Amino acid sequence: MDSHGHGHGHGHSNEPAPLGPVAARIVIGLLLAIGLAVVAGAVLLWPSKQSVEIPLPFQTSGGGAVNTEAGTVVSQDIGACGSGSAGRVFTGNPTPPIGAGYECQRSIVTIDSGPNAGTRTLIEIVPGPGQPDIRTGESVRLVRQTDPNGTTQYSFNDFARGLPLSIIVGVFAVVICVVARWRGFRALIGLIIAFAVLVGFMLPALLDGAPAIPVALVAGSIILYAVLYLAHGVNLRTSSALLGTLTSMALAAVLSYVAIRMTHLTGLSEEQNTDVQAYIQQVSITGLLLAGFIIGSLGVLNDVTITQASAAFEIASADATATRRQIFSSAMRVGRDHIASTVYTLVLAYAGGALPLLLLFSVAGRSIQDVLTGDAVAIEIVRSSVGGVALALSVPLTTGIAALLARPGGVSGPKRAGPKKSGRHSR
Repeated sequence: MDSHGHGHGHGHSNEPAPLGPVAARIVIGLLLAIGLAVVAGAVLLWPSKQSVEIPLPFQTSGGGAVNTEAGTVVSQDIGACGSGSAGRVFTGNPTPPIGAGYECQRSIVTIDSGPNAGTRTLIEIVPGPGQPDIRTGESVRLVRQTDPNGTTQYSFNDFARGLPLSIIVGVFAVVICVVARWRGFRALIGLIIAFAVLVGFMLPALLDGAPAIPVALVAGSIILYAVLYLAHGVNLRTSSALLGTLTSMALAAVLSYVAIRMTHLTGLSEEQNTDVQAYIQQVSITGLLLAGFIIGSLGVLNDVTITQASAAFEIASADATATRRQIFSSAMRVGRDHIASTVYTLVLAYAGGALPLLLLFSVAGRSIQDVLTGDAVAIEIVRSSVGGVALALSVPLTTGIAALLARPGGVSGPKRAGPKKSGRHSR
Protein backbone atom coordinates (compact mmCIF):
# COMPACT_ATOMS: atom_id res chain seq x y z
CA MET A 1 0.00 0.00 0.00
CA ASP A 2 1.16 3.56 -0.68
CA SER A 3 -0.52 5.21 2.33
CA HIS A 4 2.85 5.51 4.08
CA GLY A 5 4.36 7.59 1.31
CA HIS A 6 1.20 9.68 0.98
CA GLY A 7 1.26 10.61 4.66
CA HIS A 8 4.90 11.64 4.42
CA GLY A 9 4.41 14.01 1.48
CA HIS A 10 0.94 15.36 2.24
CA GLY A 11 2.13 18.49 4.02
CA HIS A 12 3.80 19.71 0.84
CA SER A 13 0.74 19.28 -1.43
CA ASN A 14 -1.84 21.93 -2.22
CA GLU A 15 -4.43 19.30 -3.16
CA PRO A 16 -7.08 18.33 -0.60
CA ALA A 17 -7.20 14.84 0.82
CA PRO A 18 -9.19 12.30 -1.22
CA LEU A 19 -12.91 12.31 -0.57
CA GLY A 20 -14.68 9.37 0.99
CA PRO A 21 -17.34 7.77 -1.23
CA VAL A 22 -20.23 8.41 1.19
CA ALA A 23 -19.42 12.12 1.59
CA ALA A 24 -18.95 12.42 -2.18
CA ARG A 25 -22.39 10.97 -2.85
CA ILE A 26 -24.02 13.22 -0.26
CA VAL A 27 -22.40 16.46 -1.47
CA ILE A 28 -22.83 15.75 -5.17
CA GLY A 29 -26.39 14.51 -4.61
CA LEU A 30 -27.39 17.60 -2.61
CA LEU A 31 -25.90 20.05 -5.09
CA LEU A 32 -27.46 18.21 -8.04
CA ALA A 33 -30.85 18.13 -6.31
CA ILE A 34 -30.67 21.85 -5.49
CA GLY A 35 -29.51 22.61 -9.03
CA LEU A 36 -32.44 20.69 -10.54
CA ALA A 37 -34.85 22.48 -8.17
CA VAL A 38 -33.38 25.83 -9.24
CA VAL A 39 -33.79 24.98 -12.94
CA ALA A 40 -37.39 23.88 -12.33
CA GLY A 41 -38.05 27.07 -10.37
CA ALA A 42 -36.61 29.20 -13.14
CA VAL A 43 -38.87 27.49 -15.69
CA LEU A 44 -41.97 27.95 -13.52
CA LEU A 45 -41.19 31.57 -12.66
CA TRP A 46 -39.94 32.62 -16.09
CA PRO A 47 -41.61 35.93 -16.94
CA SER A 48 -44.16 36.11 -19.71
CA LYS A 49 -43.60 38.41 -22.67
CA GLN A 50 -46.09 41.07 -21.74
CA SER A 51 -45.91 44.75 -22.56
CA VAL A 52 -45.96 47.11 -19.60
CA GLU A 53 -47.12 50.68 -20.04
CA ILE A 54 -44.49 53.29 -19.33
CA PRO A 55 -45.31 55.01 -16.00
CA LEU A 56 -46.36 58.65 -16.30
CA PRO A 57 -43.21 60.21 -14.73
CA PHE A 58 -41.05 58.41 -17.29
CA GLN A 59 -43.09 59.37 -20.37
CA THR A 60 -42.46 62.18 -22.80
CA SER A 61 -45.21 64.72 -23.45
CA GLY A 62 -46.34 62.47 -26.32
CA GLY A 63 -46.71 59.46 -24.01
CA GLY A 64 -43.72 57.53 -25.34
CA ALA A 65 -40.37 56.51 -23.94
CA VAL A 66 -37.75 59.17 -23.32
CA ASN A 67 -35.17 59.47 -26.11
CA THR A 68 -31.83 61.05 -25.29
CA GLU A 69 -29.14 62.40 -27.57
CA ALA A 70 -25.51 63.38 -27.03
CA GLY A 71 -24.55 67.03 -26.80
CA THR A 72 -21.54 69.24 -26.07
CA VAL A 73 -21.70 72.63 -24.34
CA VAL A 74 -19.91 75.17 -26.55
CA SER A 75 -20.69 78.39 -24.67
CA GLN A 76 -22.32 79.42 -21.44
CA ASP A 77 -23.27 82.68 -19.73
CA ILE A 78 -25.73 84.26 -17.30
CA GLY A 79 -28.48 86.39 -18.79
CA ALA A 80 -32.21 86.96 -19.10
CA CYS A 81 -34.45 83.97 -19.70
CA GLY A 82 -37.07 83.79 -22.41
CA SER A 83 -35.23 83.24 -25.67
CA GLY A 84 -37.38 81.84 -28.45
CA SER A 85 -34.52 79.45 -29.26
CA ALA A 86 -34.66 77.74 -25.85
CA GLY A 87 -35.05 74.02 -26.50
CA ARG A 88 -35.40 74.60 -30.27
CA VAL A 89 -33.05 73.59 -33.06
CA PHE A 90 -31.00 76.32 -34.78
CA THR A 91 -27.75 76.64 -36.67
CA GLY A 92 -26.47 80.14 -35.97
CA ASN A 93 -26.98 82.14 -32.81
CA PRO A 94 -30.03 82.00 -30.53
CA THR A 95 -32.66 84.71 -30.68
CA PRO A 96 -32.48 87.30 -27.90
CA PRO A 97 -34.92 87.03 -24.98
CA ILE A 98 -38.28 88.78 -25.23
CA GLY A 99 -38.56 91.33 -22.40
CA ALA A 100 -36.71 91.26 -19.07
CA GLY A 101 -37.17 88.03 -17.17
CA TYR A 102 -35.39 85.91 -14.61
CA GLU A 103 -31.65 85.48 -14.78
CA CYS A 104 -30.75 82.12 -16.30
CA GLN A 105 -27.68 80.07 -16.96
CA ARG A 106 -27.81 79.97 -20.76
CA SER A 107 -25.87 77.19 -22.45
CA ILE A 108 -25.52 76.74 -26.20
CA VAL A 109 -25.21 73.00 -26.87
CA THR A 110 -24.27 71.31 -30.11
CA ILE A 111 -26.39 68.24 -30.84
CA ASP A 112 -24.02 65.35 -31.58
CA SER A 113 -26.44 62.50 -32.34
CA GLY A 114 -29.92 61.83 -33.63
CA PRO A 115 -31.83 63.37 -36.54
CA ASN A 116 -30.60 66.91 -35.76
CA ALA A 117 -26.94 66.09 -35.33
CA GLY A 118 -24.69 69.02 -36.25
CA THR A 119 -27.19 71.69 -35.18
CA ARG A 120 -27.50 73.59 -31.90
CA THR A 121 -29.99 74.19 -29.12
CA LEU A 122 -30.20 76.56 -26.17
CA ILE A 123 -30.64 75.26 -22.63
CA GLU A 124 -31.91 77.78 -20.04
CA ILE A 125 -31.58 76.79 -16.36
CA VAL A 126 -32.58 79.02 -13.44
CA PRO A 127 -29.75 78.76 -10.88
CA GLY A 128 -30.69 77.27 -7.53
CA PRO A 129 -30.30 74.27 -5.21
CA GLY A 130 -30.40 70.99 -7.06
CA GLN A 131 -29.97 72.56 -10.48
CA PRO A 132 -27.11 71.31 -12.68
CA ASP A 133 -24.05 73.50 -13.08
CA ILE A 134 -23.17 73.10 -16.75
CA ARG A 135 -19.76 74.28 -17.91
CA THR A 136 -18.34 74.96 -21.37
CA GLY A 137 -16.78 71.85 -22.92
CA GLU A 138 -18.79 69.35 -20.93
CA SER A 139 -20.63 66.47 -22.57
CA VAL A 140 -24.32 66.16 -21.71
CA ARG A 141 -27.37 64.08 -22.54
CA LEU A 142 -30.40 65.87 -24.00
CA VAL A 143 -34.01 64.68 -23.94
CA ARG A 144 -35.52 64.83 -27.45
CA GLN A 145 -39.28 64.99 -27.78
CA THR A 146 -41.86 66.36 -30.15
CA ASP A 147 -44.54 68.82 -29.00
CA PRO A 148 -48.19 68.63 -30.20
CA ASN A 149 -47.34 70.98 -33.11
CA GLY A 150 -44.70 68.56 -34.40
CA THR A 151 -41.75 70.75 -33.33
CA THR A 152 -38.72 68.98 -31.91
CA GLN A 153 -37.78 70.14 -28.41
CA TYR A 154 -34.59 69.49 -26.46
CA SER A 155 -34.00 69.75 -22.71
CA PHE A 156 -31.19 68.88 -20.33
CA ASN A 157 -31.32 65.31 -19.03
CA ASP A 158 -28.00 64.54 -17.33
CA PHE A 159 -24.25 64.73 -17.65
CA ALA A 160 -22.73 62.24 -20.09
CA ARG A 161 -20.78 59.71 -18.00
CA GLY A 162 -20.11 57.01 -20.57
CA LEU A 163 -16.38 57.68 -21.03
CA PRO A 164 -15.40 58.26 -17.37
CA LEU A 165 -17.46 55.27 -16.25
CA SER A 166 -15.82 53.12 -18.92
CA ILE A 167 -12.38 54.24 -17.74
CA ILE A 168 -13.19 53.49 -14.08
CA VAL A 169 -14.66 50.06 -14.89
CA GLY A 170 -11.72 49.33 -17.20
CA VAL A 171 -9.19 50.16 -14.47
CA PHE A 172 -11.12 47.94 -12.05
CA ALA A 173 -11.12 45.03 -14.53
CA VAL A 174 -7.41 45.42 -15.36
CA VAL A 175 -6.34 45.58 -11.71
CA ILE A 176 -8.45 42.52 -10.83
CA CYS A 177 -7.01 40.54 -13.76
CA VAL A 178 -3.41 41.62 -13.12
CA VAL A 179 -3.50 40.78 -9.41
CA ALA A 180 -5.76 37.70 -9.45
CA ARG A 181 -4.89 36.63 -13.02
CA TRP A 182 -7.18 33.97 -14.53
CA ARG A 183 -9.16 33.64 -11.33
CA GLY A 184 -9.84 37.38 -11.38
CA PHE A 185 -10.88 37.17 -15.04
CA ARG A 186 -13.29 34.35 -14.23
CA ALA A 187 -14.67 36.39 -11.34
CA LEU A 188 -15.42 39.24 -13.75
CA ILE A 189 -17.23 36.78 -16.05
CA GLY A 190 -19.23 35.73 -12.99
CA LEU A 191 -20.17 39.36 -12.34
CA ILE A 192 -21.46 39.68 -15.90
CA ILE A 193 -23.53 36.51 -15.46
CA ALA A 194 -24.92 37.83 -12.14
CA PHE A 195 -25.93 41.09 -13.79
CA ALA A 196 -27.55 39.19 -16.68
CA VAL A 197 -29.55 37.04 -14.22
CA LEU A 198 -30.80 40.12 -12.34
CA VAL A 199 -31.74 42.03 -15.50
CA GLY A 200 -32.88 39.11 -17.64
CA PHE A 201 -34.76 37.04 -15.07
CA MET A 202 -35.27 38.57 -11.64
CA LEU A 203 -36.51 42.04 -12.54
CA PRO A 204 -38.87 40.83 -15.33
CA ALA A 205 -40.23 38.09 -13.03
CA LEU A 206 -40.94 40.60 -10.26
CA LEU A 207 -42.52 42.90 -12.84
CA ASP A 208 -44.67 39.95 -13.92
CA GLY A 209 -46.04 39.73 -10.37
CA ALA A 210 -44.20 36.53 -9.37
CA PRO A 211 -43.69 35.95 -5.61
CA ALA A 212 -40.53 37.70 -4.42
CA ILE A 213 -38.95 35.05 -2.18
CA PRO A 214 -38.96 32.20 -4.75
CA VAL A 215 -37.74 34.58 -7.47
CA ALA A 216 -34.92 35.90 -5.27
CA LEU A 217 -33.91 32.38 -4.15
CA VAL A 218 -33.83 31.05 -7.72
CA ALA A 219 -31.91 34.08 -9.02
CA GLY A 220 -29.51 33.99 -6.08
CA SER A 221 -28.86 30.27 -6.52
CA ILE A 222 -28.11 30.66 -10.24
CA ILE A 223 -25.70 33.47 -9.41
CA LEU A 224 -23.97 31.43 -6.68
CA TYR A 225 -23.53 28.33 -8.86
CA ALA A 226 -22.03 30.48 -11.61
CA VAL A 227 -19.78 32.83 -9.66
CA LEU A 228 -18.39 30.32 -7.16
CA TYR A 229 -17.46 27.63 -9.65
CA LEU A 230 -16.19 30.18 -12.18
CA ALA A 231 -14.00 32.07 -9.72
CA HIS A 232 -12.77 29.18 -7.58
CA GLY A 233 -12.98 26.13 -9.83
CA VAL A 234 -15.01 22.91 -9.65
CA ASN A 235 -13.56 21.22 -6.57
CA LEU A 236 -14.48 20.09 -3.09
CA ARG A 237 -13.69 23.30 -1.25
CA THR A 238 -15.83 25.30 -3.68
CA SER A 239 -18.64 22.74 -3.35
CA SER A 240 -18.56 22.96 0.44
CA ALA A 241 -18.65 26.78 0.24
CA LEU A 242 -21.53 26.61 -2.26
CA LEU A 243 -23.56 24.27 -0.05
CA GLY A 244 -22.95 26.51 2.96
CA THR A 245 -23.85 29.66 1.04
CA LEU A 246 -27.05 28.20 -0.42
CA THR A 247 -28.18 27.11 3.03
CA SER A 248 -27.30 30.49 4.53
CA MET A 249 -29.16 32.29 1.74
CA ALA A 250 -32.29 30.25 2.46
CA LEU A 251 -31.89 31.11 6.14
CA ALA A 252 -31.53 34.80 5.25
CA ALA A 253 -34.77 34.58 3.28
CA VAL A 254 -36.65 33.15 6.27
CA LEU A 255 -35.13 35.71 8.64
CA SER A 256 -35.96 38.55 6.25
CA TYR A 257 -39.58 37.48 5.97
CA VAL A 258 -39.99 37.15 9.74
CA ALA A 259 -38.20 40.45 10.45
CA ILE A 260 -40.25 42.44 7.92
CA ARG A 261 -43.48 40.97 9.29
CA MET A 262 -42.50 41.70 12.88
CA THR A 263 -41.44 45.30 12.23
CA HIS A 264 -44.20 46.12 9.70
CA LEU A 265 -41.69 47.68 7.31
CA THR A 266 -43.37 49.22 4.27
CA GLY A 267 -40.49 50.68 2.27
CA LEU A 268 -42.68 53.68 1.42
CA SER A 269 -40.21 56.06 3.07
CA GLU A 270 -38.15 55.78 -0.13
CA GLU A 271 -39.37 57.79 -3.10
CA GLN A 272 -38.63 55.13 -5.70
CA ASN A 273 -40.75 52.63 -3.76
CA THR A 274 -43.72 54.98 -3.70
CA ASP A 275 -43.33 55.43 -7.46
CA VAL A 276 -43.36 51.66 -7.90
CA GLN A 277 -46.49 51.33 -5.76
CA ALA A 278 -48.24 54.13 -7.65
CA TYR A 279 -47.36 53.13 -11.21
CA ILE A 280 -46.45 49.42 -11.16
CA GLN A 281 -49.20 48.09 -8.96
CA GLN A 282 -48.63 44.40 -9.64
CA VAL A 283 -45.27 44.61 -7.84
CA SER A 284 -45.31 44.20 -4.05
CA ILE A 285 -43.15 46.72 -2.19
CA THR A 286 -42.69 44.26 0.66
CA GLY A 287 -41.64 41.68 -1.91
CA LEU A 288 -39.08 44.11 -3.30
CA LEU A 289 -37.70 44.63 0.19
CA LEU A 290 -37.45 40.86 0.70
CA ALA A 291 -35.74 40.32 -2.65
CA GLY A 292 -33.32 43.16 -1.88
CA PHE A 293 -32.46 41.66 1.51
CA ILE A 294 -31.79 38.22 -0.01
CA ILE A 295 -29.72 39.38 -2.98
CA GLY A 296 -27.88 41.90 -0.81
CA SER A 297 -26.68 39.12 1.50
CA LEU A 298 -25.04 37.06 -1.27
CA GLY A 299 -21.80 39.01 -1.54
CA VAL A 300 -20.86 38.92 2.13
CA LEU A 301 -21.98 35.28 2.50
CA ASN A 302 -19.91 34.26 -0.52
CA ASP A 303 -16.87 36.03 0.92
CA VAL A 304 -17.12 34.33 4.31
CA THR A 305 -18.01 30.82 3.15
CA ILE A 306 -15.24 30.49 0.56
CA THR A 307 -12.73 31.74 3.12
CA GLN A 308 -13.90 29.19 5.69
CA ALA A 309 -13.83 26.34 3.21
CA SER A 310 -10.33 27.28 2.09
CA ALA A 311 -9.14 27.56 5.70
CA ALA A 312 -10.46 24.10 6.58
CA PHE A 313 -8.88 22.45 3.53
CA GLU A 314 -5.54 24.21 4.07
CA ILE A 315 -5.45 23.11 7.73
CA ALA A 316 -6.22 19.53 6.68
CA SER A 317 -3.53 19.69 4.01
CA ALA A 318 -0.89 21.14 6.36
CA ASP A 319 -1.51 18.66 9.17
CA ALA A 320 -2.35 15.13 8.03
CA THR A 321 -2.79 13.95 11.65
CA ALA A 322 -5.48 16.55 12.51
CA THR A 323 -8.91 15.13 13.25
CA ARG A 324 -12.10 16.64 11.89
CA ARG A 325 -12.77 18.21 15.31
CA GLN A 326 -9.31 19.84 15.30
CA ILE A 327 -9.79 21.10 11.74
CA PHE A 328 -13.18 22.54 12.66
CA SER A 329 -11.82 24.23 15.80
CA SER A 330 -8.84 25.74 14.01
CA ALA A 331 -10.91 27.02 11.08
CA MET A 332 -13.50 28.46 13.47
CA ARG A 333 -10.81 30.59 15.10
CA VAL A 334 -10.25 32.13 11.66
CA GLY A 335 -14.00 32.38 11.18
CA ARG A 336 -14.59 34.31 14.40
CA ASP A 337 -12.08 36.95 13.34
CA HIS A 338 -13.75 37.07 9.94
CA ILE A 339 -17.20 37.49 11.48
CA ALA A 340 -16.01 40.38 13.64
CA SER A 341 -14.47 42.27 10.72
CA THR A 342 -17.25 41.52 8.22
CA VAL A 343 -20.01 42.65 10.58
CA TYR A 344 -18.34 46.06 10.70
CA THR A 345 -18.19 46.06 6.89
CA LEU A 346 -21.86 45.10 6.65
CA VAL A 347 -23.17 47.71 9.08
CA LEU A 348 -20.89 50.57 8.03
CA ALA A 349 -21.66 49.99 4.34
CA TYR A 350 -25.38 50.45 5.01
CA ALA A 351 -24.71 53.42 7.31
CA GLY A 352 -22.60 55.05 4.60
CA GLY A 353 -25.41 54.65 2.09
CA ALA A 354 -27.87 56.23 4.53
CA LEU A 355 -25.70 59.26 5.41
CA PRO A 356 -27.86 61.83 3.55
CA LEU A 357 -30.94 60.49 5.31
CA LEU A 358 -29.24 60.56 8.71
CA LEU A 359 -28.08 64.12 8.05
CA LEU A 360 -31.65 65.25 7.36
CA PHE A 361 -32.88 63.56 10.52
CA SER A 362 -30.14 65.19 12.56
CA VAL A 363 -31.55 68.66 11.82
CA ALA A 364 -35.22 67.66 12.10
CA GLY A 365 -35.27 67.94 15.91
CA ARG A 366 -36.69 64.43 16.31
CA SER A 367 -35.70 62.09 19.15
CA ILE A 368 -33.16 59.40 18.45
CA GLN A 369 -35.81 56.76 19.18
CA ASP A 370 -38.11 58.17 16.52
CA VAL A 371 -35.25 58.30 14.03
CA LEU A 372 -34.14 54.71 14.66
CA THR A 373 -37.65 53.24 14.60
CA GLY A 374 -38.80 55.18 11.55
CA ASP A 375 -39.32 53.13 8.38
CA ALA A 376 -36.30 54.48 6.48
CA VAL A 377 -33.70 53.80 9.18
CA ALA A 378 -35.42 50.65 10.45
CA ILE A 379 -35.04 49.10 6.98
CA GLU A 380 -31.25 49.50 7.20
CA ILE A 381 -31.17 48.20 10.80
CA VAL A 382 -33.17 45.10 9.84
CA ARG A 383 -31.12 44.60 6.68
CA SER A 384 -27.85 44.76 8.67
CA SER A 385 -29.18 42.51 11.44
CA VAL A 386 -30.52 39.86 9.08
CA GLY A 387 -27.29 39.89 7.09
CA GLY A 388 -25.26 39.66 10.29
CA VAL A 389 -27.23 36.68 11.62
CA ALA A 390 -26.98 34.82 8.30
CA LEU A 391 -23.28 35.67 8.16
CA ALA A 392 -22.56 34.41 11.69
CA LEU A 393 -24.45 31.14 11.17
CA SER A 394 -22.85 30.52 7.78
CA VAL A 395 -19.40 30.24 9.38
CA PRO A 396 -19.91 27.12 11.55
CA LEU A 397 -22.16 25.60 8.89
CA THR A 398 -19.64 25.93 6.08
CA THR A 399 -16.70 25.07 8.35
CA GLY A 400 -18.43 21.85 9.43
CA ILE A 401 -19.15 20.83 5.84
CA ALA A 402 -15.59 21.62 4.77
CA ALA A 403 -14.09 19.71 7.72
CA LEU A 404 -16.10 16.63 6.77
CA LEU A 405 -14.97 16.83 3.16
CA ALA A 406 -11.34 17.73 3.88
CA ARG A 407 -10.84 14.73 6.18
CA PRO A 408 -12.49 11.67 4.62
CA GLY A 409 -12.88 8.26 6.21
CA GLY A 410 -12.46 7.86 9.95
CA VAL A 411 -12.07 10.29 12.80
CA SER A 412 -8.43 11.10 12.22
CA GLY A 413 -6.34 11.65 9.18
CA PRO A 414 -3.54 9.45 7.89
CA LYS A 415 -0.53 9.25 10.20
CA ARG A 416 2.69 10.90 9.22
CA ALA A 417 5.53 8.47 8.66
CA GLY A 418 8.67 9.44 10.49
CA PRO A 419 12.12 8.51 9.21
CA LYS A 420 12.66 4.93 10.30
CA LYS A 421 16.42 5.18 10.49
CA SER A 422 16.35 7.83 13.21
CA GLY A 423 14.70 5.53 15.76
CA ARG A 424 12.83 8.50 17.28
CA HIS A 425 9.28 7.35 16.66
CA SER A 426 7.37 6.53 19.85
CA ARG A 427 4.84 3.83 20.51
